[in-house]
Amino acid sequence: MRTIRWDRGTITTIDQTLLPVECKSIECKNVNTLCEAIVSLRIRGAPALGAAGGYGVALAAHTGTAGTLSEFMRDIEIESDRIRRTRPTAINLTWGVDRVIVAVRRASSIDEAKRIALSEATAIADEDVERNTQLSRHGAALLDDGDTVLTHCNAGRLACVDVGTALGVIRAAVEEGKVLSVVSCETRPLNQGSRLTVWELMQDTIPVTLIPDSAAGTMMRKGLIDKVIVGADRITKDAVFNKIGTYTHSVLAKEHKVPFYVAAPISTFDSTRLERDVTIEERDPDELRRINDVMLAPADAAVYNPAFDATPVENVTAVITEDGVVYPAESESWNDLFF
Repeated sequence: MRTIRWDRGTITTIDQTLLPVECKSIECKNVNTLCEAIVSLRIRGAPALGAAGGYGVALAAHTGTAGTLSEFMRDIEIESDRIRRTRPTAINLTWGVDRVIVAVRRASSIDEAKRIALSEATAIADEDVERNTQLSRHGAALLDDGDTVLTHCNAGRLACVDVGTALGVIRAAVEEGKVLSVVSCETRPLNQGSRLTVWELMQDTIPVTLIPDSAAGTMMRKGLIDKVIVGADRITKDAVFNKIGTYTHSVLAKEHKVPFYVAAPISTFDSTRLERDVTIEERDPDELRRINDVMLAPADAAVYNPAFDATPVENVTAVITEDGVVYPAESESWNDLFF
């Protein structure tokens, strides 16, 4: 089942905030409900956000009420900007919105604009499945029979339209007959590792052990981790942006000589910015202060709650894409991705 899809005029998506207790789909019938779903992380994961961005433009087109093409396009641009601003760090969201907007601008009528918007959004979703399938096959070659692989956050089917990136690589290796086990960091404060990654891997009967984020270093020091593989929300020439905590794992992996891999489609690459130019999203302080109605800290405690961090490419062994595996240390092949 696809994580996100178009269904008779609405965007249907798995509500990831309910997992692992319940796997339930919700409908986004207008841009307001879509934006809420993105902000609340009902929809999350870079490739899934790319599809959400594309489908969001199609949704805006199909729910628009403007009477002229110029008014219609004005409204679509306004709604598209609202979607872009929901999450500033993940580049795929803006990429998906922009790709559909560019296509829609070619329309000569409102009906044609609606058809183009849905066609382009559907192409983004279909291509995501194919990209991640290819990416997974390339990455599987980097994993050896018997490996224990550590991952952080969730870069599986739930983070994509289907297949997954980091977890897609693990699944592809298992499908090749390799025996692997996975160590999943809980990924505080919203526990995407424990809630989502562990759930996904257990669904696939791939052995997985949940650990506190802070246990990764001691496991590497004891020689219990063979490889680290994570996803990405944006990749610039000098850094990989991913869920907060990724940088720490990269430092530990480098110290303990554990290969550190990043799995991400080319749509996640940003050739226009460097690390210093990227805004890191900061989330609600209450994500740290409380769990539901249980207070974990004083209600007025000062909080710093970034959603992402930046890992220098010097800490990355290789980046796995649908076009193959690229090694940042090989500057010429790495630079080719940004020009």
